[in-house]
Amino acid sequence: MLSASLFFGLVLLVLAAVLVYNSVKIVPQGFEYTVERFGRYTRTLTPGLWLLVPVMDRVGLKMNMMEQVIDIPSQDIITRDNAQVTADAVAFIQVMDAASAAYEVANLDRAISNLALTNVRTVLGSMDLDEILSNRDAINERLLRVIDLATNPWGVKVTRVEIKDLTPPHDITEAMAKQMKAEREKRAEILAAEGDKSAAILRAEGEKQSAILEAEGRREAAFRDAEAREREAEAEAKATEMVSEAIAKGDVQAVNYFVAQSYVEAFGKLAEAKHQKTVIIPAETAGLVGLLSGITELKGMAGPGTGGGTSGPGGSTGGSTSMAGTSVPKSNG
Repeated sequence: MLSASLFFGLVLLVLAAVLVYNSVKIVPQGFEYTVERFGRYTRTLTPGLWLLVPVMDRVGLKMNMMEQVIDIPSQDIITRDNAQVTADAVAFIQVMDAASAAYEVANLDRAISNLALTNVRTVLGSMDLDEILSNRDAINERLLRVIDLATNPWGVKVTRVEIKDLTPPHDITEAMAKQMKAEREKRAEILAAEGDKSAAILRAEGEKQSAILEAEGRREAAFRDAEAREREAEAEAKATEMVSEAIAKGDVQAVNYFVAQSYVEAFGKLAEAKHQKTVIIPAETAGLVGLLSGITELKGMAGPGTGGGTSGPGGSTGGSTSMAGTSVPKSNG
């Protein structure tokens, strides 16, 4: 009798332990549990400690509420321009409503993967190969919008969809490489031509500025030459006026001054001739000597300290030499 009571007590203890185990539930962080009463969904358990009605309630599905990554398998796709590419992708999802994710669709991950496969095929198949290769961001945005809209009734939020790899056929890859090389060579030639153009423009600008500065220099020099000639003419006119006044007053030496000056200038030009080896002085140099003496006298009349040497009829002045009928060898430098 005692052993039967002990056995019954043990059975009750085990039954109580089982009831407590099934009634007390601890939901970890990042998960939510659905509760079913006689097979019907009643509520959702959030992270923490919960008590269930024994026998009547039970945990339905344990939903992961953290963001998850779903790999979308690789597949061959025919583009709008009949090129074949191989593409795969990944989708980032997060369950927002545990009850909907648990009871609106069976096998949530597989459903999302198949949905993404079909949409990747649809989106890429509606574009040309060049568009696919150059507009990956636009493709990702379009896939995200379509898949997120389709999974919204399932209580799932699709946060991102990324195309992982796009692989065109080998011949198309080679053609693209050749095209890229040609484009780069074309760009290099354009850059070189633009550099030559810029250099030519800069060179022309420099030559232009140089020509302008040179012309301005010539203009300034011509202006100054004209001014100098004007001053020289004024001085000559003044000297002529002064000599004319002297001649009017009866001074013969003034006439001798002009004649001697012209004579000396002509004689100097004769002596400066390049191919002239010998200078022949005419025998009638007495007149020249007289003229030179007249010049000396004029200088003496102009004032003391102007000119050197002595003057006298038929004499020589300042160590210069007068010659009659004599030829003088010309020094050649």
